[in-house]
Amino acid sequence: MRILIAEDEVSIAKALKVMLEKNKYAVDVVHNGLDALDAIFQVGYDLLVLDIMMPGMNGLDVLKTARAQGVTAPALFLTAKSEIEDRVAGLDARADDYLPKPFAASEFLARVRALIRRSSSYAPTILSFGNVQLNCSQYELSARGQSIPLNNKEYQLMELLIRNPRCVLSTGHLMERVWGMDTDTEVDVVWTYIGFLRKKLKQIGADVEIRTVRGAGYALEEIKC
Repeated sequence: MRILIAEDEVSIAKALKVMLEKNKYAVDVVHNGLDALDAIFQVGYDLLVLDIMMPGMNGLDVLKTARAQGVTAPALFLTAKSEIEDRVAGLDARADDYLPKPFAASEFLARVRALIRRSSSYAPTILSFGNVQLNCSQYELSARGQSIPLNNKEYQLMELLIRNPRCVLSTGHLMERVWGMDTDTEVDVVWTYIGFLRKKLKQIGADVEIRTVRGAGYALEEIKC
């Protein structure tokens, strides 16, 4: 699941990013409305977390513009403006929820989970393919009674593959969905993490494998005897 945080207070944005990544979400951060709008149109996000008062373009206009262009991802406004008319303005801009600052981390995460469940890309707690199961709440991969934990990027990559079995996913698509706007990351990182997952699938006796499709990408497929 990929989340965009648009927040002009750098310290708050950084804290939210760390919090969400610890909960196995992929996160991009921008600090003004214009960059937020560009990111929304470039990446298919599962959730938008928007501050209202941002330079360049305020969060209300960002969301209105995105909705007018067909963006349906759930949106949560985070703002210091907590008057009733401000909340009404946020909801009228077609936000799905509104959380005034300051807020408790536990409440923020609960609202994120609730909104993610509304997303069209929401995955159930257990995803399965072949004899492999991916536990989306425990972040574990299991098969034949054996389980192995996945780190943040391993989990995000495996979730994409297991939700799209037999589909070839390009390296560029995997980079966008898992590493997103982190421009310091080299494309070779995809190959590295595919290697990690292949080793873990073998360790648990999986009857599926991640196949390399030359010149196209990777696909999770059944092992052919």
